[in-house]
Amino acid sequence: MKLRYQLTAAFTALLLVIMAVTGYVIYSLILNLLVQDEQRQLEQKGEILVSVLNTQYGSNQDIQQINGFLQDQDIQLFMYDRRQDSVLYSTMSNKVVKGFVKSNDFSGNDQLWEYGKDKFVTSRILLYPETTSLELILLTPMKDIQVIQQNFFFRLFIVFLIGAGVAVLLSYLLTSRLVTPLSLLKRQLKKIEKRQFDDIERIKASGEIKEVEQSVFEMAGELQRYMNSQQTFFQNASHELKTPLMTIQGYAEGIRDHVFEAEEEEKGLEVMVSEVKRLKTIINEMILLAKLDSEPTVYQSEKVNVRELIDHVVERVLPLVNEKGITLEHDVADNLTLLADEEKLLRALLNLVFNGVRHAKTQVRISVYKQQRILTIEIEDDGKGVAKDLRPHIFHRFVKGKDGETGLGLAIARAIVQQTDGKISVDDSELGGARFKITFPN
Repeated sequence: MKLRYQLTAAFTALLLVIMAVTGYVIYSLILNLLVQDEQRQLEQKGEILVSVLNTQYGSNQDIQQINGFLQDQDIQLFMYDRRQDSVLYSTMSNKVVKGFVKSNDFSGNDQLWEYGKDKFVTSRILLYPETTSLELILLTPMKDIQVIQQNFFFRLFIVFLIGAGVAVLLSYLLTSRLVTPLSLLKRQLKKIEKRQFDDIERIKASGEIKEVEQSVFEMAGELQRYMNSQQTFFQNASHELKTPLMTIQGYAEGIRDHVFEAEEEEKGLEVMVSEVKRLKTIINEMILLAKLDSEPTVYQSEKVNVRELIDHVVERVLPLVNEKGITLEHDVADNLTLLADEEKLLRALLNLVFNGVRHAKTQVRISVYKQQRILTIEIEDDGKGVAKDLRPHIFHRFVKGKDGETGLGLAIARAIVQQTDGKISVDDSELGGARFKITFPN
């Protein structure tokens, strides 16, 4: 069963239960209210009769006249003498009177009397309270009240049916409004499943469904970017691997076929060794990237002293700095620590610093400081910088700037920084070249 019909059925069932309970409570209460109302009416009628009798008949010798007056009233009543515990007069037949006397206690205060299978509502009014103990006992059959009760309940049932119909219709409309975005969202997920990213459409919704729709849309965008990057990665990887292999193949076939002279063969062997080393470097970096992405256990965090870490970076990059004849400055604040994999983070920083040294003209600067609980590492150079159109993609795999090597160094640096819950970005440096900025929450 579809969700729309399930919600409508559940709401209808709940509505029926509520209506049944409400109807039962109202049916029970309305009878009590009608009985109380009937007793008040009987009491009012009795007081009117007593008032008339007190005004027009003033002594016990007028009993016959009183009986005649009461006989003219279309009311079921008894005239009861409490002292003698006897019925002096009734507007009903003697047989009915005997039945009431046998089934009920006239001297008691019961408000409901029985006669056969019928019940009656009663009300007592004192007559001549100054000199006698006479009472008027007025009665109304419960059947009359139950007829009113049933008529009222029938009308209430009609109102309930109309209200239930309107409620079910509104429930259907509301559930349709709720379920329709989910159905549309399902279609968009099918498009994602079929990788039809360009056909994905936004869905009008509200509340939590809107949040889900936004998450699905963002997920589709990320998935599309990931698949595109994977496709680009394989294309670039095949190109990067193909180039040294073709070089190696060319020289190997030339040496086999004795195409080269002895001196050229020696040069070819050197080229082949160089290309093999380059190929090995590319493969090792690809393996490292794959491990960083797929094996969290390869990253072992520990408390790292940042000053010692930067000192290790400077020690390893110093030979290349001296060879190029440039200066390397580093400024590290005291007492800075970081929770990270020291070996991996050292690899990331070396990639960035070596990159800066290769492109610098005269100077490379490393700065480490902490502001508002954020630890920042900046690596700057005075080279040509990174083109603005290349910056969004510079950390992708096999994306190389001018004079780049494998195109994997910055991708590895980003993967390691992200494993440390950090962020890496590139912009312009005050020195005139590029500034790579790494930030870690501390």
